[in-house]
Amino acid sequence: MNYVALAFLNPFGFTVVDLGCGECTLLKMLKFHHEIELLVGVDVNGAKVKKRMHGLAPISTDYLEPSYDQLCVELYQGSVTQKDARLKGFDLVTSIELIEHLTPADVELFSEVVFGYMTPKMVIISTPNSEFNIFMPGVSCYRHSDHKFEWTRAEFRSWAVKVCLDYGYEVEFTGVGKAPQGQQEAVGFCTQIGVFYQLGGRDCCKTLLVNDAEDLFSYTLLYRVNYPSLCDNNILRRVLVSEVLYGAEKLKNRWMEEQAGGICDAVALDPVHHAGEIVAVPLDVLWSCCPKVSVLSGSLGNLKHLLMDEPNIKLSQDSSAVLVNHWEQDDYNLDDSGYPEASLHSHRCFRGICQCDY
Repeated sequence: MNYVALAFLNPFGFTVVDLGCGECTLLKMLKFHHEIELLVGVDVNGAKVKKRMHGLAPISTDYLEPSYDQLCVELYQGSVTQKDARLKGFDLVTSIELIEHLTPADVELFSEVVFGYMTPKMVIISTPNSEFNIFMPGVSCYRHSDHKFEWTRAEFRSWAVKVCLDYGYEVEFTGVGKAPQGQQEAVGFCTQIGVFYQLGGRDCCKTLLVNDAEDLFSYTLLYRVNYPSLCDNNILRRVLVSEVLYGAEKLKNRWMEEQAGGICDAVALDPVHHAGEIVAVPLDVLWSCCPKVSVLSGSLGNLKHLLMDEPNIKLSQDSSAVLVNHWEQDDYNLDDSGYPEASLHSHRCFRGICQCDY
């Protein structure tokens, strides 16, 4: 299991499907790899998937601090011996401790579906090594009652080489679980693993050519979720507005503290409205002093563009500054503040204040 996660640290791409996902253990590990954009699990036991699927849902921090990573998780009920067009062309297919649960006839179908129809760039298949069973107390035949077979290293290698010849792949063999000292070469790993890589040329291979009109959708979608991402413009705006309001308040409070302490030599803000006072935080100061704001907006011009239609942000008439209350007054109307007069003071003070504390 850990080998699969480590193997993906050198990824071919961004889409992964785990066949026989069961309790979704591997999927829960892989979702933390930021390179992955689409993570799919398939299992014939829909009840087992439904029991565990919510463990793949975004958590609160995913919503509070979204990143630019994009991740969609999909879970299906279906058999690995059936074709489904939604699984074609993935970058990585994993099949962990699955193939030994299939009959010999289904193993042949599995090969055709995975290598001939899905045609992924990379396939990782693990299965028990029967030669290692001598070190497992209580195992007289197979390790699990549902196993239809357990291959020796030679049998696994024979099957893998045939698949490569038939469908245009090459394979490397490895495993997990070492034998006792001095026995490794004789019996091999507890679990044997084949890592298959798609070759460039496919002309000589018996890939299953299926017309788009004949594409099949035999799996049942059980669960689908999109993780919040800053690539979604609505989410980007929401986070940016939050950071702008936070940054503006930090700069305003620092200006007030420095003014109260006599550090700022600018003239104090005069009330410009009988209901209270306002402070104007120039956008260029906000952009240069608050790293998150500059990263999210990309440029000062884009920051102004993103904030212009935001109902939670009050801008000056020329859209050059964010208007915030001088004192905490929720009922204060910034629209009637007469910003141009107040801005002469606030601009002068804020030029000497920089770097929000994040």
